[in-house]
Amino acid sequence: MFRKMRPFLSLLVLTLVLSSCSEYQKVLKNDDVKAKYDMAEKFYEAKDFKRANRLLEQITPKYIGKPQGERVMFFLADSYYQIKDYNTAGYQFERFLKSYPKSDKAQESGFLVAKSYYMLSPDYSLDQTDTDKALQKLQTFINTFPESEFMPEANQMAKDLTEKKELKAIEIGKQFTKLGQYYTLDYSISAAAAMDNFILDFPGSIYKEDALFYKMKALTNLALNSTEQKKKQRLQDAKASYRTLKKNFPQTQYEKDAANLMEKIEKELENYSK
Repeated sequence: MFRKMRPFLSLLVLTLVLSSCSEYQKVLKNDDVKAKYDMAEKFYEAKDFKRANRLLEQITPKYIGKPQGERVMFFLADSYYQIKDYNTAGYQFERFLKSYPKSDKAQESGFLVAKSYYMLSPDYSLDQTDTDKALQKLQTFINTFPESEFMPEANQMAKDLTEKKELKAIEIGKQFTKLGQYYTLDYSISAAAAMDNFILDFPGSIYKEDALFYKMKALTNLALNSTEQKKKQRLQDAKASYRTLKKNFPQTQYEKDAANLMEKIEKELENYSK
């Protein structure tokens, strides 16, 4: 019996869908703002955010300054977020906050401003402008709503973004270290400086051990390939960087490589002790 009913049910669903589409297109094209508001709300509540968004785009300007304006503007911003248009969502949530700073939705909107930029943050290897924007928006949210229910997620997002920036910085330093081994010593100088800056900028980073080791590696390469006039001091600097690595990470994962570098440093320094 169920099999016999299948064609009928499919036809009924198709009819309802077509009817809904026809009604939607009709309302979309006419000038009845109230009809558009009612249908937009219906689609929004049904989580059909794409169709809700098209209607809300049309009617939002009509509701500025009216009692329903707050609700319509929030729905518009959130519909952009739900369809993953994060650039526009962030902009619209900020507009909402400026228009309704005391709204019950202010806290959620502030969070979604930050989250919109968070969603735009690219892979660590790419330009991090949007990551910086997201961190700024998150800091604004954290400062404005320190007791927010969204705080745990906001803190986690800030942690994710910071680690992404740290990873980009450490990878640049590693690349300079590698280039210093095959090209000019300027790359080794840049690598050591990059790692120093990294440690200053991110003192609590999970990549601190990497930074200390690659600084040692860069300084060792620089020392071993320097002129006699600069070699002794640079060897001593490389040796000091090894001590710093071992002081901070006694059981460093780079123990074998660091010990090999240290052996080369000590061997070269013996020439000066003689």
